[in-house]
This record gives sequence, structure tokens and C-alpha cells, in this order.
Amino acid sequence: MAQIFHRSTNFISKVSVFFGALLAALALGGVMGLARAPYLTNQNVTREQPIQFSHKHHVGDDGIDCRYCHTGVETSATAGIPPTKTCMNCHAQIWTNAPMLAPVRFSFSSGQSLQWTRVHDLPDFVYFNHSIHVNKGVGCFSCHGQVDAMPLMYEENTLQMEWCLNCHREPEKFLRPKEQVFNMQYQQPSAEHTVALDGKAYTSQFELGKALRQKYHLRTTQDITSCSTCHR
Repeated sequence: MAQIFHRSTNFISKVSVFFGALLAALALGGVMGLARAPYLTNQNVTREQPIQFSHKHHVGDDGIDCRYCHTGVETSATAGIPPTKTCMNCHAQIWTNAPMLAPVRFSFSSGQSLQWTRVHDLPDFVYFNHSIHVNKGVGCFSCHGQVDAMPLMYEENTLQMEWCLNCHREPEKFLRPKEQVFNMQYQQPSAEHTVALDGKAYTSQFELGKALRQKYHLRTTQDITSCSTCHR
């Protein structure tokens, strides 16, 4: 019987399957990479605000504690956006005629709130509670980055589910003593830098994290990675 296919057909079919699989893998990798890219996550992107408020100046230079403006961060789900009166506690005394602060003065005199653009904007189907994280020893830095060095606020991390789960699976890597939660200069323990907890000095973040997890009665990993923890 005469040969139907050319002898090179087997080689061509193998090459076709290989390159087809390669293209499919590249396409999948491209889609996954795009989903994590700043173009979609808005990571490292500053927003236009009614006033270009500088955390670097207020926190880094002036040393204002996070809780002075974000009053609800320890007790409620939301950190809270300060009312204009909070701004005027200082700016009724200093920089009283600064042109850039005209919207603040108008808001205070008229009673109309400033319309800030949210920087860390989670989807509506995600439940996040600031007070739970703060009271379990998660520092502001872990989610928001080095805020005291940001002239304009931006999203340091992706805020995607994968990023949240990385912390929920191994919270020991991120926990710190409660009195250090708002300290932007805090350093995790190491051989060169010890961190004290209940009279004991720790030189390992893993060991400190284990001790803090027990101290704060943190739920099991299975519990805090359950779908219902964040999706309610």
C-alpha cells in the first residue's frame, strides 16, 4: 500500500504540538502577569486629590501618629477619614493663609466635606476589618508600606486575594508587639537586633511570631484562610 503521508509528517506534528503547548503556556502566563501588573492593580500609582496631602511631611517630618487622623483604626472596621476639623486643629494656627489649604478652610467654614479619592479600594465583596488586624499585631507597614516616606499616598501592595492569603497562611512572618503596630521604624528581630516580649528577648521573627500568635489567641490557619473570613 502506498504511503499516504510524507515521512516528515511525524516530525511536523511533534513540532506543532510542542509550539502549540508553548504558545498556550505563554498566553496563560501573560494573562496571569497582566492580572498582577500595576496597570490593573493600581499599585504604585498616586491619585489626584483635592489637596495633595503628604504623609511624609505629617508623619515622617512632624511625627504625627496614625491614630490622630485615623481615629477608628483600633476599634472599627474602617480606619476613618479625618473631618476637616482635625486638619484645622493645627492649620488654624499655622499656614493659615496658604493657598494650597484654601479647600480645607472652605470645607471647614461651609461644612462641606472634602471629596478624597480612595487609594486602597477593596471590592465590595471583600470584608476587611482594621481593628482585628491592629489588635492581632499587624503593623500599618505590612499593608500600607513605608507611609512616612510617601510624599503622595499610593498603594504599596496589590491587595489581591493571593497577597492576603500569603499573610493568612503564615502570619508569624508579619506579627509584631501591639505597642509597635504604628511604629514605622520598627525592625523585625534578628541576630543584630533583638525585640523584647514579656521579659524575653527574641532574635528570630519566626519565634517571636509564634509567641505573639499564642499571646493574641490567633485562630488556626484553616480558620483564617476560610472563604467566609473575607467573603461574607
